[in-house]
Amino acid sequence: SVLILTPIFLGFIVSHVILIAWGVLHQASHLSGIFTQAASDSRLATSQLGFLGVALVLLRAFSLGGGTYTGIEAVSNGVGILSEPRVRTGKRTMLYMATSLAFTAGGILFCYLLNDVHHQDGKTLNASLWELLTAGWHLGRVDIGPAVVAFTLISEGALLFVAAQTGFLDGPRTLAAMAADHWVPRRFNHLSERLVTQNGIVAMGIAASAVLYYTRGALDLLVVMYSINVFLTFTLSQTGMARHWLEQRRAEPRWRRRFAVAVVGTVVTASILVITTFLKFEQGGWVTLAATGAFIAFCFLIRRHYRRVRAMLWSLDETLTNLPLRSDRAAPALAPDGPTAIVLVESYGGLGIHTLLSLQRLFPQRFPNCVFVSVGLVDSAQFKGVDQLHALERQVKEDLERYVLFAHRLGLYAEYRSALGTDLIDELERLCAGLVREFRRPVVFAGQLVFQRETLFTRSLHHQTAFSIQRRLQFLGIQMVVLPIRVWERARSA
Repeated sequence: SVLILTPIFLGFIVSHVILIAWGVLHQASHLSGIFTQAASDSRLATSQLGFLGVALVLLRAFSLGGGTYTGIEAVSNGVGILSEPRVRTGKRTMLYMATSLAFTAGGILFCYLLNDVHHQDGKTLNASLWELLTAGWHLGRVDIGPAVVAFTLISEGALLFVAAQTGFLDGPRTLAAMAADHWVPRRFNHLSERLVTQNGIVAMGIAASAVLYYTRGALDLLVVMYSINVFLTFTLSQTGMARHWLEQRRAEPRWRRRFAVAVVGTVVTASILVITTFLKFEQGGWVTLAATGAFIAFCFLIRRHYRRVRAMLWSLDETLTNLPLRSDRAAPALAPDGPTAIVLVESYGGLGIHTLLSLQRLFPQRFPNCVFVSVGLVDSAQFKGVDQLHALERQVKEDLERYVLFAHRLGLYAEYRSALGTDLIDELERLCAGLVREFRRPVVFAGQLVFQRETLFTRSLHHQTAFSIQRRLQFLGIQMVVLPIRVWERARSA
């Protein structure tokens, strides 16, 4: 999918290498004067503002150029999807990014000085620079200067348009990683039929639309919002690296150098973060802090809810997975004319056992046959290679075999069916439809968490799998019963 963008990158590289080289070589005779003037201006600024004042000016300018780090940020966040060997590929890619960024940004700034480019109303500095450099360029009798300028500016705009999509590349993947650790709803970890985190893409689109609606596309405000958040993440990342190398000091001989690099990075990015926030607080900084703070608080709220439910489920697992059942009972034979219970389960644990026991309690000795059905959901956590998919398949079958053994100890005939897929409902529907043709008088059963106080918050954080598959099966003429598993507002015994 990236190949279609190759002309944009090649056009940008060719046009900028030629123009930057021409801008420097064309004014090569003025290099000594530029260096002398720059040194004089630096001494004057230091004498008037002091070293700290000059440092603050440089850091502020550096922060306003934070958007140039979009590519480096994308590479660092996207190491997981790089080709093997990922570490070596990531290092090489980062080297290319850093080199090209330093050449382009540094070369353009240097050309500004050499060619004495100043702001002109209605034009960017780049447009003014390219027009100045290409003035008088002819191919025969044709003036090609305007065409070169247009091509260069179009390549810049196209590259910026591609860079603007970085959030849709890394944002959903970051949300998926957070979902795996229960910081955001788990549905952000799911993959669509095209094997992308569709929910994350939709969320990023809604967030981008909301930001554009609020800011009305005001560039100054957008740059401030971006700079604060990007340097916040840079600071956290560098702090994490400093901590990592400190913990690895006994195993890594060169830890001091790497630790020092991480500390310097932490200090620089943290300084920029504080300066930008302080200087731009009233010009939009407070909006960024409020929005980011609200999102962080929301993440902690979600994690607390998941932890509370997980504690309840852990208690249920401890109670139901250690039931004193006979282990010497022989596996019963299939009852050909008996009703069959198709039980939808996930991993082996208290939820599935609770569903099976509730079935036996509500319909005692009604269903002598039992078929356990489970789908290994391929999400962003498992979709990282063939080994992970094989491990997921093995885990699903091992869990189902434990359910079958548990049913045998209850005196039931049992077997299982399984599948892997990215759409849980579609796979369950397919498996259930096949079992209905295979067994006589089947009824599908599934457990569903039911909260004491059902809200939009709880519904959004937990799968409504049982109700969704029930709707599907009803229209296929297949009977299904949803067995509730109560979740109390306050902890109580299972």
